[in-house]
Amino acid sequence: MNVTIAILGLALLILVHEAGHFFTARAVGMSPRRFYLGFPPALLKVRRKGIEYGVGAIPLGGYVKIPGMHRPAPSDLDVHLGRAREEAPALAGPIERIKRLVAEGEMVEARAQLPELERAVRAAELSPAASKSAERGLTELRDALGTDAYWRQKTWRKVAVIFAGPGTNLLFAILLIAIVYMLGVPSEAGRRVDRVDASSPAQAAGLRPGDEIVAVNGTNAAGFDELSQLIRSSEGKPIVVTVRRGDDMIRLPPERTQMSSDGRWVFGFRPEVEYRRYGPLESVKLAGIESWRVTEAIGSSLGRIVTGSGRDEISSPVGIVDASSQVIDEGGFRLYLRILAFISLSLAILNLLPLLPLDGGHIAFSLIEGVRGRAVGREVYERVSAIGIALVLILFFVGLSNDIGGRTD
Repeated sequence: MNVTIAILGLALLILVHEAGHFFTARAVGMSPRRFYLGFPPALLKVRRKGIEYGVGAIPLGGYVKIPGMHRPAPSDLDVHLGRAREEAPALAGPIERIKRLVAEGEMVEARAQLPELERAVRAAELSPAASKSAERGLTELRDALGTDAYWRQKTWRKVAVIFAGPGTNLLFAILLIAIVYMLGVPSEAGRRVDRVDASSPAQAAGLRPGDEIVAVNGTNAAGFDELSQLIRSSEGKPIVVTVRRGDDMIRLPPERTQMSSDGRWVFGFRPEVEYRRYGPLESVKLAGIESWRVTEAIGSSLGRIVTGSGRDEISSPVGIVDASSQVIDEGGFRLYLRILAFISLSLAILNLLPLLPLDGGHIAFSLIEGVRGRAVGREVYERVSAIGIALVLILFFVGLSNDIGGRTD
């Protein structure tokens, strides 16, 4: 159940990211063609007002198909219509006319020639594979030549649409953390026991949830900090814990403390924690401050990855789901919301890296094109994208190896 909740949480963050792209694109005049959670093939899909909504079979992300992300190139027709041209030589004329117009930058005239090519493709006797490829190519070309194509938009519109994805993740993270502050954050731990760990010295001694620990080895403890110090100073020797249980004072039998994974001597219980709640405005302010601190920490972590010292800090979706499910089991709903917020921040920051096909790469190229006054060539996009995809895959497999093989202590 916890794993399912963790997966749904990650899916929600992806949905929030893609929704940012989707609604911003519509707001600035670009009409998205598809809005998917996951990648095709589609498990479910429905079309509403010209937009296809669906759930893909590959749950590694999601996407919004914005028309005409790249300036059309003559090679596009060769890729999608090459096989159809071989099977139906009569298509050569309309294909070559559009290729020439696209090469000369006459996009309005090229769009005007599209109906003729579409009629010719429908009239041609083509194999199913050639027909499918041609139809896909015509759709892509129609989108790229349309007035709402991404590549034709002003720089600010393009940057706004792309930044909206990570920007929405950032705002969502602040919202989640603000909710945690409004629900209440731990202020201090008390002496009353909330939970006793299984197979621990505390369980062996008979400590129960609801007991109030008042002394260790006869030394009174005013609060949890003093109590924790008394237990740590035992260094593995038996301790006698005195508790208040209802109206009775009870001395539990002596038990040796045990060493935790982080090298501390512990008895094996969790104290009750008092929570402090904040108002909405103060919660948003505190959430913004905490988000900035986490962002700085993530930036430092990325810097260590570049130098090679932060390899063990990388995680894949497998590790994210595993960690989230453990948090649900051990830390409760508040901690899960906080972790979900930190993951949302991580998605925002990673997506803003200036690498194609990440959002940061598209923003960088949009700015470059705005300064140059013309589009960057398709071959440049493809080469830079190949490098970016390779780096992203390397990070993914390093994270996966960490999650499967375990991190070093």
